[in-house]
Amino acid sequence: MSDDLGVLVVDDDFMVARIHAGFVDRTPGFRTVGQAHSGGEALDLAAGLRPDLILLDVHLPDLSGLEVLATLRSRGNVAGVVMVTAERDVEVVRAALHGGAMQYLVKPFTADELARRLERVRQALATLDTAEVDQAAIDRAFEAGAAGPAGRGRASLPKGLSQQTADLVLGALREAGEQSAADCAERLGLSRVTARRYLEHFVATGVASVRLNYGGSGRPEHRYRGT
Repeated sequence: MSDDLGVLVVDDDFMVARIHAGFVDRTPGFRTVGQAHSGGEALDLAAGLRPDLILLDVHLPDLSGLEVLATLRSRGNVAGVVMVTAERDVEVVRAALHGGAMQYLVKPFTADELARRLERVRQALATLDTAEVDQAAIDRAFEAGAAGPAGRGRASLPKGLSQQTADLVLGALREAGEQSAADCAERLGLSRVTARRYLEHFVATGVASVRLNYGGSGRPEHRYRGT
């Protein structure tokens, strides 16, 4: 009997769902057990297949992924949920986190990026797969299951910065390749000062680098790039 974790892939785009399922099946220890293309279908398959983990898009044709997540939890379904979406709105990220999602991965992403998130969820589930746990085990489970980017990007944030916004800024930085604080602010609907605070935090923690662009007159522009 396979010890692989069964994964239900939920995405309204048939081709995207197929690609994500391929990513899952290429990841050791995981296998796709089904694909759904609407919220209703996702709930039906989740009830019938009882997957260990669900890759859940936010934008579906009938229910939103957040509504699916809420319904799953109200029905007692404890499958690990990884939100996979192009949506970067802070309120959506916050709702996913509060609703019980264990990871939040912004499209497009690579197979390696998904594999890292899947493994973090596996670690969280395995930590709690025992009759008794101590505080250290609980702490490891919550750390492994924390939604958003893994690694140094989740270092302790300075006072006044939120992890949800930090995740969005880091995702935008990785997607853009290189950007200024003004670019980031416009992209995410933040103030320039706020965007720069997060970007400078990432520079300080080694997650990003910064260079000065002397292309125009006046003060040089700070350009940030993920490391």
